[in-house]
Amino acid sequence: MKILLTLMSGLSLFNATAQSSVDTPPKLKFLVHITHGPEDSTRVALGFLVARTALAEGHSVCLFLAGDAVKLIRDETLNEVTGLGTGNLREHFDAIVKGGGKFYLSGMSSKARGVTEADLVSKSAEFAMPNVLIRLAAKATACSRISDHSSKKRCSIW
Repeated sequence: MKILLTLMSGLSLFNATAQSSVDTPPKLKFLVHITHGPEDSTRVALGFLVARTALAEGHSVCLFLAGDAVKLIRDETLNEVTGLGTGNLREHFDAIVKGGGKFYLSGMSSKARGVTEADLVSKSAEFAMPNVLIRLAAKATACSRISDHSSKKRCSIW
């Protein structure tokens, strides 16, 4: 009788554990790569919205800003840019930082566009070289690239 109860207890514990893992999706590591600048407000706000949503769902998120996207880190740009149906950049940025998201800015793109250390003060952001983008992409379990091009590769491209 004692053995039977132990087996039954073990089976119900196994069922509860199995059911729990089915109900809870695995947590992913997202990389959102944005290359457009403030002139394409809807597209860039969409990238920030995707990152914000992934964090709200419990995933980890890194954003890599390259090309004209490095200009998005400036306070005046964060405050002014709002996408059509995709929200306000400042609200998304603040939620991303509060949720533990991290921003990386292409060092070469930043230098070419006059983005400096002063633009990164009090932000969860740092300059990075292409090798950092490669490492982030290799570690990511999900990747979104906000760009003009289409591809059937690992990253979904918007």
